Amino acid sequence: MTEETPGFEEKPDVPSGATPEDAEPQAAAPEKAGTDSVEESGPAAPAGDVQDVALTAQLDQVRMALNERTADLQRLQAEYQNYRRRVERDRVTVKEIAVANLLTELLPTLDDIGRAREHGELVGGFKSVAESLETVAAKMGLQQFGKEGEPFDPTIHEALMHSYAPDVDETTCVAILQPGYRIGERTIRPARVAVAEPQPGATSAKADEPEAKAPDEESGGPDEG
Repeated sequence: MTEETPGFEEKPDVPSGATPEDAEPQAAAPEKAGTDSVEESGPAAPAGDVQDVALTAQLDQVRMALNERTADLQRLQAEYQNYRRRVERDRVTVKEIAVANLLTELLPTLDDIGRAREHGELVGGFKSVAESLETVAAKMGLQQFGKEGEPFDPTIHEALMHSYAPDVDETTCVAILQPGYRIGERTIRPARVAVAEPQPGATSAKADEPEAKAPDEESGGPDEG
């Protein structure tokens, strides 16, 4: 065991021929080498820049998610509006069909009322009831059509009788056997009519007749005195 002599400090070994001042740079060499390695690795990125990049990425993700949710909401809103319009259209259609079915069942009664009126039998309490029924039917949109003398239209007329007449230029309704009824633009029963057509050959005969010339043109003008 080596005993240290008090009052003496250990000094680094100095090669022979070297002074004590030469040992100090050698001791400081390891510290300088460590500093050089830190400088060669380059400066570290500031912590604030890394945090800003992370926040920007998160913000982009949030914006993308917001755009997707907004598009989903707009699509759902458009689908809902289409659904509402379809339901409203179906509701109106069902109502029109129900009213048309009801009024169709009342048409024979209205025909009886019309025949009773023509024969002068619509009197007393029966007259009041008949007029009230016609008023209610009109409020529900029922319209009567079909008049004598109007041109025949196969879309609204049903010809039950056919004849020829010299005083018509086209197929004409000459008698209304049963009036027609419609609701708005929908015909629930065509008017049942008797029609008359022009006499066969009457039109061609009229076209073949030469125009009568004026007497002055035939004679070449008035005679000179």
